[in-house]
Amino acid sequence: PGWLLSPAGRPYLDSILHKNQRRAFGLLERPALPPALAVPAVTYKLFLAGRSGVGKTALVAWLGGTPAPPAHHETLGIEATTLFWPAKPRASGRPVLFQLHLWD
Repeated sequence: PGWLLSPAGRPYLDSILHKNQRRAFGLLERPALPPALAVPAVTYKLFLAGRSGVGKTALVAWLGGTPAPPAHHETLGIEATTLFWPAKPRASGRPVLFQLHLWD
């Protein structure tokens, strides 16, 4: 659970942070890692649907490390956010970079 804060996980965490906040990536971007730390990327597309005002946009903002909108306003259409999440699954023991495409 604390792998990202360990000395082994810190380079992966640093690759997704900018000024101690999670960096926003575009659709074709990914974190730059040194060749020795290159890991496979696993891509998931998550579609969030639900009633208006339940917190879908706030959840995406929280996961992305950005502040949630202070006032409620309805999201028109679909807002896509790309988020990278490094992890080290217990079964494999090798780090993986999860690329999450969140559709709100």
